[in-house]
Amino acid sequence: MEILDDPHQLGQALGEQHKWDVLGMGEDKEKGLEQQQVWLPEATQQGPLVAPHLALHPTGQGVSLHIPQSAINATVEQDILLSVEYSCHGVPTIEWKYTSNWGVQKIVEWKPGTQANISQSHKDRVCTFDNGSIQLFSVGIRDSGYYVITVTEHLGSSQFGTIVLHVSEILYEDLHFVAVFLAFLAAVASVLISLMWVCNKCAYKFQRKRRHKLKESTTEEIELQNVEC
Repeated sequence: MEILDDPHQLGQALGEQHKWDVLGMGEDKEKGLEQQQVWLPEATQQGPLVAPHLALHPTGQGVSLHIPQSAINATVEQDILLSVEYSCHGVPTIEWKYTSNWGVQKIVEWKPGTQANISQSHKDRVCTFDNGSIQLFSVGIRDSGYYVITVTEHLGSSQFGTIVLHVSEILYEDLHFVAVFLAFLAAVASVLISLMWVCNKCAYKFQRKRRHKLKESTTEEIELQNVEC
């Protein structure tokens, strides 16, 4: 068996298809990352050397990220859970950012099991979970936008995902306003009707009393005419 420690020799042994991956392994070694030696069988007449296994993960496969719901519709004053699930080697660094028409804001950054570093713009409005999810309390219209999560493991590989949040006004508040306004109109109408009924009663009594007086005066005039005759 032959041991190849030089990335350039290993790249030539594996062929052009894996040459740059192996050279990348050499760069990681210079950064202080531990690299396992790859054992290769001695060359035979049957063909070139073949590496059956590489110790490091290929780029982009170190972290996996799953977002169950990538689009969320919410109403004002509602609490929203931005749910995600991830898997990686070791304890990663999790970061959430918010992107909208007003720009990009960093929401929170933390490592599971440690205290989260929450930005001032979202103080007392964010709750973090070890699985990478966050909860937003009492959302408003300005919270509508794109929420980007980035999970970075200690080896340097990372993965990101996006959740779209749309916050709208509460419909039943408008209906409640309309209902209150209609109730107010009904109350005003009932008061007006009551006043009209009272006025009609007073007018009827006044007319009745006036007719009675006219009748009495007419009777007196007739009696006086009879006496004169």
